[in-house]
Amino acid sequence: MSTEESVDPELIEQTKQQIRSLVREIAQIAKTDIAPQEFYDAVLNRVVTALAAVGGAIWTVNEAGQLALEYQINLRETRLAESEENQIKHGRLLRKVIDSGEGTLIGPQSGSGNEEDGANPTDYLLVMGPLKTARETAGVMEIFQRPGRNVTVQRGYLRFLLQMCELASEYLKSRKLQHFTDRQALWAQLEQFTRLVHQGLNPRETAYTIANEGRRLIECDRVSVATCQGRKTKIVAISGQDTFDKRSNTVTLLTHLAKAVVATGETVWYTGDTSNMAPQVEEAVQSYVDEVHSKAVAIVPLKEPHDENDPLARPKVVGALIIEQIEDSRPREGLPQRIEIVSNHSALALTNVQEHNDLFLMPVWRTIGKSRWLVEARQLPWTATACIALLAVLLFLFLWPANFELSADGKLRPTVRQHVFAALDGDDVSEVFVEHGQMVKKGDPLLQMENSTLERQIAEAQGNLAEAIDQRRGIKAQLEKKGGLESSEEFQLIGRERGLEKQIISTRSQLQLLQKQRERLLVTSPIDGEVITWKPREMLINRPVKTGQLLLTVVKPDGEWELELHMSEDDMGYVAEAQAEFGPELPVDYVLLMRPGVTHSGTVREVHHTAEVRGEEGNTVLVEVAIDKNDLKVRQDGAVVKAQVYCGRSSIGYAWFHDLISFVQEKWFQFF
Repeated sequence: MSTEESVDPELIEQTKQQIRSLVREIAQIAKTDIAPQEFYDAVLNRVVTALAAVGGAIWTVNEAGQLALEYQINLRETRLAESEENQIKHGRLLRKVIDSGEGTLIGPQSGSGNEEDGANPTDYLLVMGPLKTARETAGVMEIFQRPGRNVTVQRGYLRFLLQMCELASEYLKSRKLQHFTDRQALWAQLEQFTRLVHQGLNPRETAYTIANEGRRLIECDRVSVATCQGRKTKIVAISGQDTFDKRSNTVTLLTHLAKAVVATGETVWYTGDTSNMAPQVEEAVQSYVDEVHSKAVAIVPLKEPHDENDPLARPKVVGALIIEQIEDSRPREGLPQRIEIVSNHSALALTNVQEHNDLFLMPVWRTIGKSRWLVEARQLPWTATACIALLAVLLFLFLWPANFELSADGKLRPTVRQHVFAALDGDDVSEVFVEHGQMVKKGDPLLQMENSTLERQIAEAQGNLAEAIDQRRGIKAQLEKKGGLESSEEFQLIGRERGLEKQIISTRSQLQLLQKQRERLLVTSPIDGEVITWKPREMLINRPVKTGQLLLTVVKPDGEWELELHMSEDDMGYVAEAQAEFGPELPVDYVLLMRPGVTHSGTVREVHHTAEVRGEEGNTVLVEVAIDKNDLKVRQDGAVVKAQVYCGRSSIGYAWFHDLISFVQEKWFQFF
């Protein structure tokens, strides 16, 4: 029995046009250089649409020879995931297509009968076509089609799928050819990187080679190199920058990040999520990324090669490699492999550089190795002349006698000087009676302070005193009358009177003390002299003061003057030896910076017994020097002086370089 179905010719033609359009689109996509996942997505969706199928899948063979699902549409409808046995049967079926390299049609719930050939455990017609490269089958394109069509239609499905597989195979061939080309270029870059990074033993040059050549090989935006010396980690090279400010905020944060990762010894990858990082690493990463706004950062600790004689030993970390993507957080294809190659060679290169430069007296041996030309016949006369000149200089330094003098900075001061301090707290300074340079007598008022708390206490004491006096007067009046008072009342009044007497005495004493404190709010000059505080009114008026705060300074300019020298603690040993040999009053020559052309003389009067830290000068000892004030035409308190303290005679070399000799002796004691 046969039936005839009437089909609209226009609909058939429209369907054919749609299929041809899809085929042209697939052909055009196959000629592009899009990523494999995007290609599989575009092709499979169009094939499934053209065949009006339920779904499909694309399987490829990976480098390990295993089947990998690259893309799928409605694979869940086949229910293959529900049964491991069905997955095995289906996998064998895919293997058969790959091994044979031919397309096939497999009906629902059917197979060849040979268990090794696999079977179709699904309820759909499987249309399979091989994806081939030049010499091998690289994968399978599989379509899940509804069953029930006649054989002719099914064969049409297969022919169409095989045509699409040919187009997809052209893409895979081009992709593989491009892969071979890229690999060849990569090997050329790797060869260049390896040759450059291992050709020298200069630490700075090696680090810059790693940064710049490593960035080209990895194809990232920036590569930085950090080195480790003991517990110290520092950034030594940044790609694209010959020099950089090591104190900048960016480099400081990058140093902290490298140090935190080096401490863990594990590679850190940042692409926006820090939840799986150690707290110290997370904080360092966030601080750095907030500063530079990099989208992806990889920090790879560089470790020296494993010791074959001690496989359990923990390898030493010699540095770190910091790789950054500034605009795009998506990792490029092959990025981890390239980073691994660069980090391995960088670790070996830095290890060799550090071992080479850690050799004893390496700078000396390197200099000697580069100086062989000095003894060549052509250069020998010049070399001999230079050696003779050097010997003459050394003999001069060791044998020529000179004064051994120690330099010190200081200031010119009047011998009689008094600092005026606040005797108690003041709310503010209400009046300043003197100006800079004004002459004053001992006891002259200098300034007036106000203290509201003290005034309130005085007022309270006066009120309490007046109240107690009034009460005592009333009690006396009652006692004088005596009329109508019982003996008990009289005794009680007498007791109250005596208590008030004591209260009055105590309150008067308290009031006297408070009034004395009020008198101290008026600050007076402790000596006859000159006020040398600059602009005291602007400095003090209407400002609060605390007990012990320096207010003014008064000096006696017509008295004796002295020098206050701040001698470095390192030089005090020489001073003590000279005083033991020549006496305590060592000669001193000095100049005022206001008149540096005139040299004056003085003698050491006193050396303080303790050293103090004074600003940038460090630990210094105060040395007082007696001078003749008549030698100075201009005397100004605080004038800066440069002085030299005579400490005997020595060779001129020791006089010039005693600081260097002391430094070498200190380091020798420290290390040996």
